Amino acid sequence: MSETTPSHIEAQPSSTRHPGIDHVLSATALKSLGHPLRIRIYDELSSYGPLTASGLGERLSESSGSMSYHLRQLERAGLVREDTSRGTGRERWWERTPGSVAVPDPQDLPPGSAERLAAKLVEDEWLTIRDRNYRDFVSDGPHVFGKEWLEVATSDTINLRLTVEQLAELVAEIDAVFLKFGDRYKRTPTPGSMPVQIHLNAFPLVRGEATQDHTRKE
Repeated sequence: MSETTPSHIEAQPSSTRHPGIDHVLSATALKSLGHPLRIRIYDELSSYGPLTASGLGERLSESSGSMSYHLRQLERAGLVREDTSRGTGRERWWERTPGSVAVPDPQDLPPGSAERLAAKLVEDEWLTIRDRNYRDFVSDGPHVFGKEWLEVATSDTINLRLTVEQLAELVAEIDAVFLKFGDRYKRTPTPGSMPVQIHLNAFPLVRGEATQDHTRKE
């Protein structure tokens, strides 16, 4: 899923924390996203593809003027760009700049800094958007989609007891599958395809306790 990353996004190499990620959001990008409406605009373009300012305004119940202003701010940070393959010249089409991104861990940023607050805001807003999208599917999906879509959509939960190394292995294998399908369909969607959102939550439970080694002799 490698894409050319604009230099002003300050691309950083992938790490074990963000495998397969083209770049981690820079301080400049985080500050630009430090507004709930801009996060929604960025997410809308990520999920549904290129849109005009008026189209975004209709989807987000905002004025096209407001959309145009926030899109220009996001463009300055290298997060969105004009889709020059669309439009008639009267209205600009916008798309999210290609490439996978990750939010830096807020705990790695200076306490109280603007970057840390922005990273936390982006994380919180994305979690809210993801939760809203799934709840919309559960409540409205049966009225919107045919049986063929409802039968293949799924939400699975599995509870395991894993070590750090085992969880890292699981996440790496799932990431590899995500990247394979991202390479195959992200930029060249098949006719008849619909926007599909896939969530993976893999984490230790805060109120859990470590498994004890009952085979060890005292």
